[in-house]
Amino acid sequence: MTSRNWVKLFLSTLLVGGLTSGVVGFIVKWDEFEPYFVHFEVIDIISTFLWLFGVGLIFSILSQMGFFAYLTVHRFGLGIFKSVSLWNTVQVVLIAFVLFDLVYLRYQAFAEKTEGIVPYLLLAVFIFVVGVAAAFLKAGQTNKEAFIPALFFMVVVTVVELVPVLRVNEISWIYLMLFSLLACNAYQLLRLHKLNQKSLEERNQATKKPSKA
Repeated sequence: MTSRNWVKLFLSTLLVGGLTSGVVGFIVKWDEFEPYFVHFEVIDIISTFLWLFGVGLIFSILSQMGFFAYLTVHRFGLGIFKSVSLWNTVQVVLIAFVLFDLVYLRYQAFAEKTEGIVPYLLLAVFIFVVGVAAAFLKAGQTNKEAFIPALFFMVVVTVVELVPVLRVNEISWIYLMLFSLLACNAYQLLRLHKLNQKSLEERNQATKKPSKA
């Protein structure tokens, strides 16, 4: 990828994270921010949105770090296992383990603060469903071999990035960070191959010699 297209991806992903956090923040914390809208306190609404937007930028940077870390891990995994099918099998096992860990171990840790395991199960199911949807789109836009790596990234990497708020177990912050991370991760996943293709075309065009008159 050319540096110009990388900068485009970086900035656009920042925007996705900021806007997602700004919108979702008002929804998940509506009880706190409702008076601003009821009394039409424009200054408070704008300042709160800007604060949430800034938080979203932080989530976006975390998402981008995770994305490029996974690209490295993916290449590393292919190099170790020497087989796409074997590496995909390992990724499927890790997906299952992470989802189990997300439900069971969190439930065990916070069992005294919840009525049951259902909320933890629903969170895992939601992440998995969004991951499957993004992976299907990725496979449709590229090739079917991209499905498992895309699902791994959307599930495993998202959960790893979500660990700081999972430990606190504050539901509003979990939703705020989760939606921002999923939006940024899906955006990068579905945008990368397009920018890579564009970069290749730009390089090919730049290397072409001007035709003689």
